[in-house]
Amino acid sequence: MSDIGITAAVVPAGKAPRLRVLTLKRDDVVAALEQGWQDFKAAPGIGLTFGAFYTLAGWAIFLLASWTGMPYLSYPFATGFALIAPFTAAGLYEVSRRLERGQPVTLSAVVASVRAAGMQDLGWLGLILFFSLIIWVDIAAFLYVAFFGIHVPSFEELVPLVMGTPTGAIFLVVGNLVGAIIAFGIFSVTVISCPLLLDRDVDFVTAMTTSIAAVKANPGQMLAWAAMVGLWLGVAVVTLLAGLVVILPVLGHATWHLYRKTIAVDV
Repeated sequence: MSDIGITAAVVPAGKAPRLRVLTLKRDDVVAALEQGWQDFKAAPGIGLTFGAFYTLAGWAIFLLASWTGMPYLSYPFATGFALIAPFTAAGLYEVSRRLERGQPVTLSAVVASVRAAGMQDLGWLGLILFFSLIIWVDIAAFLYVAFFGIHVPSFEELVPLVMGTPTGAIFLVVGNLVGAIIAFGIFSVTVISCPLLLDRDVDFVTAMTTSIAAVKANPGQMLAWAAMVGLWLGVAVVTLLAGLVVILPVLGHATWHLYRKTIAVDV
């Protein structure tokens, strides 16, 4: 793996593989995104299927929030998708892995591989991310009540309340700042651990600590990647999640390539 970089740290795994965290080069983040786009073009049907599925799921959540009289939770749910995105993209990692190895890429094979991984430590990580999303939404609800009280406005009332008042402006700044801190913490735990758990037989604790070590070893590049992911997911939110159909698969494939550039395995 001569394209990965220079060894920066050694992270012993709990099982057979020995994981080495490597130093990313300055252009590796952009290169990973370009490789993600190439993988998407190589298997567009599967990528669009995954993207469409999560877009429909996002719309269903919006409708549920509106139907239950809690439209103010729509935005936290939409932005909170970034927390679970590394797990939801597991199928896309498998597509990139198969393309990399020259193996057949079919939807049935990808789903079977992800299902098998989900029954192991990847499933535990998914559970952790699910609870993280619940905590995220609880914090968002608390901040809303702290700024606006217990009154629950309609969606038509909510937008001018948040966007057109001084209290709403402060609420947006504080809410997004708190959200960004939480999101980067979870990003640090998951950016490498999710593709690693799909690719190698390691436990989820080892995978998470390895991911944190990778972020510590490459703070600039990882911050750039987190910002890039946040930017593109922001575009998806602005397009009412329609852009997620393409954005999710490209970012998923790109995350796989970033993982491959960051972790080396000595068996």
